[in-house]
Amino acid sequence: MSTTVAGAGAAGAAGTEGVAGTDAGAPGAEEFAGLVLAAGPHATAVTLAVARGERSAVHCHGRTARDGGPCTPDTGYELGSVTKTFTALLLAELAARGEVAPDDPVQRHLPAGRRPPDVRRGGPIRLIHLATHTSGLPGLPPGLLASAVPSWNRNPYAGYDEQRFWAALARTTVRRPPGEVYWYSNYGVGLLGWLLAEAGGGPDYAGLLDERIGRPLGLATLTCSPDAPRLATGHHLGRPLPPWRIPALPGAGAVRAGGADLLRFLRAHLEPDGGPLGTALREVQRPRLRLPRSGDEICLVWNHRRAPDDRDLFFHSGGTRGFTAFVGFCPQTATAVAALTNTGPTVRSGFTQTAYDTFKRLARPDGEDAGSG
Repeated sequence: MSTTVAGAGAAGAAGTEGVAGTDAGAPGAEEFAGLVLAAGPHATAVTLAVARGERSAVHCHGRTARDGGPCTPDTGYELGSVTKTFTALLLAELAARGEVAPDDPVQRHLPAGRRPPDVRRGGPIRLIHLATHTSGLPGLPPGLLASAVPSWNRNPYAGYDEQRFWAALARTTVRRPPGEVYWYSNYGVGLLGWLLAEAGGGPDYAGLLDERIGRPLGLATLTCSPDAPRLATGHHLGRPLPPWRIPALPGAGAVRAGGADLLRFLRAHLEPDGGPLGTALREVQRPRLRLPRSGDEICLVWNHRRAPDDRDLFFHSGGTRGFTAFVGFCPQTATAVAALTNTGPTVRSGFTQTAYDTFKRLARPDGEDAGSG
């Protein structure tokens, strides 16, 4: 069972037009079958949301669970590390208001009584280091991996709470000077989420996210709650899983959203001028450093790749134990793509690569050979 909600501009993404079988003329229609195939036999739901110029579509396949209702543009998926793009926008939004500065040291925004990591060499860890994975912090907080092992195939981070996070931060030693080495860190962006919640008046990351991004952009399905309505059920190798819980690192991986809302979020990046969060949306797209052994760059969290014809491809992927997500946008061709499925990434999974290839194909200029970019 597949449906496509299609229309012009933001209204199409919002799903205000009628639901048809499969609109062959809608953007992304030709690519959708390949994405469903790439999701594999264990996925019960797949969504591809696409904007191309003034046209948009949200393609939905399957059901929220094996015995669930139909997948719709508002079906929520766990986004995993795509959460980090929302945290980056929060940083830029608070900076635009003067509530923080990217160069602020982390200790300036720590909650009262919390200790920063011990930095052995170089200057302090700054907010910009957390948003570009150059803080020197490891990928995960001390102790999290060990506590995750007993529930690794179900809900590995659920037992590691906020108190354990702050205790781990106080005993973390950073041995590489902040700003010197790129090292992808859930720990770092998770810390950034807590600091922004403190600087923005909270009450917590989820509340700040709703206040500063969800409501201004009209993202009704955006949530950090594992108990929110309309969420799909995640699967790992065909086994249904409980909702993902990541209490210590919400800014790194707790966000859920539906395909239509993700398209709104991405469209806002394509058209920042004149809309809410304009300054912040422009700021997250500014490259900050070049990745080692790569032509790619890091902006605020977003990966940036320059196509041979100088198109800018911004993208990020994410996964939880039971979901896989990809988002990307290209300003020059006014293209945005969100690809979602309710099965977790595995070594053999091709969903993320297929989603990127779909994005790259859709983002090429009209008439350009598919091999370009």
